[in-house]
Amino acid sequence: MTEPLRWSPARITALERLTPRLLRVELAPAAWQRPRAGQHVDLRLTAADGYQAQRSYSLLSPPECEGRIELAIERLADGEVSPWFHDVAQAGDEIELRGPLGGHFVWDREAAPPTLLVGGGSGLVPLLAMVRHRAAGPAGAPMVLVAAARCAAEVPLRDELLAEEAAGRGFTLHQALSREASVARAQDRVGRPDAAFLAEALRPLGPPGGVRAYVCGRHAFVEAIAGHLQLLGVPAARIRTERFGA
Repeated sequence: MTEPLRWSPARITALERLTPRLLRVELAPAAWQRPRAGQHVDLRLTAADGYQAQRSYSLLSPPECEGRIELAIERLADGEVSPWFHDVAQAGDEIELRGPLGGHFVWDREAAPPTLLVGGGSGLVPLLAMVRHRAAGPAGAPMVLVAAARCAAEVPLRDELLAEEAAGRGFTLHQALSREASVARAQDRVGRPDAAFLAEALRPLGPPGGVRAYVCGRHAFVEAIAGHLQLLGVPAARIRTERFGA
């Protein structure tokens, strides 16, 4: 029988505004385990009266970040955990952590096929860990990230993504920005990612039947993207999804 994962302490080592809605939280776990890109951890807060609240957050950091992890936590107005990180937490504070967790929505650099990543909002976070994991090693099969956001300022790590694209290592960024008035790059668009936009993103990856796709975001977003990809020739068995919200 597999022993259940235990909670262990983790110290906050840095807090940084990543986008207007996302806070980067760097943690030093007492019991660090090397994660796989795409995994998540559970965090638990305990109030003075003993009340506990816990939430799951995808890892922003790649496996190469020895001894620490990074999360990108979105403020939820009615949340029990995220407002504490945004308004109260300070470097040096200690919380409890469990993980890394998850084995389906993961991307390993070794022998990876051409890969399409599609994320919306905070659903971009685990995909960014995959991009960073790829960037930390030798360039392999091509990878394309489709980032859906309201504006360019809400694409996390945008400068880092553009730098990786400019390095000419087979990574390409496509942005679908629903509230921008215009876009400067030909591969980006104003609006949401539709079938035609996804078809252009798939083009550098070769035949759709050989592509592996990862889609993360709200339920309706994931359903729509997965449907488009199947119509474009990506087999359902090669589309991995992670969703949140109703």
